[in-house]
Order: sequence, then C-alpha cells, then structure tokens
Amino acid sequence: MKHLITAAALLAATSAYAEGVTHKVAIHVDDNDPRVLNMALNNVQNLTSYYEEQGDSVVVELVAYGPGLHMFVQGKSPVADRISTMHLEMENLTFSACGNTIAGMEKRTGEKVTLLPEATVTPSGVARLVALQEEGYSYVRP
Repeated sequence: MKHLITAAALLAATSAYAEGVTHKVAIHVDDNDPRVLNMALNNVQNLTSYYEEQGDSVVVELVAYGPGLHMFVQGKSPVADRISTMHLEMENLTFSACGNTIAGMEKRTGEKVTLLPEATVTPSGVARLVALQEEGYSYVRP
C-alpha cells in the first residue's frame, strides 16, 4: 500500500508540474522618474515572457504611491500609452493606485486627481504591498 501512495503522489506532482506554476509578483513604484516607470513596465513584460516560455504563468500587480502615482495620473503620466497597451494585451496585470496619495495630492492642489482608466484605487499603497506579500506575492522594486 505504501508504494501505491508514493506512486499516486508522484503522479499528482508530475501532473501539477506539466500544467505549470502560477507565480505572483507585486511591483512597487514610488518614484516619478520616467526611467524607473519604464523599468517597472519592462519588468512586467519580461517576467510575463519568461514564465510563459517556461510553461508557467504569472500574475502581477503594480502598486504606485507617493511620487510614483504620477504613473497613473491622466495628462501627467509619461507612460500612459504603454499602460493602455499593456492593459489590453496582458490579462495577468493589475494597476493599483494609492488612495492616501490621491487624497494628499488633492488636498495640496485643491484639484481632483483623475487617474488613467486602467488604474484602480486601493486605500493604502503600502498596506496593499503588505497584503500581497502576506498572500505569497514576491516583491520587486525597480
């Protein structure tokens, strides 16, 4: 009986391996430098390509706060076109904007912050990164 359990476990492990693994990655952006913003987007594209070539998949959430939030601000984002294209092409990608940063920007400027349609608001960017890591996401900061 012991050999049957071992064989069954081996078969299950082999089947899971053949189907590929799903990797989960949180990317942290808190810098408004266009080179950093583009590097973060390059990281998403490179990770996705790499894992797909391995037969795996990847789920990526890009979380922006502080100066990095400009990445998602309508009319100010130097990477708006890339975000739009990537959003259409990559179902594995989510863009999260920090609600605390938005509130601070609106208080400072007295104007409403309008985000790119691809971005969704999370109450706190830092708390979102913590939650993602607690859910098993790997953390990357370009």
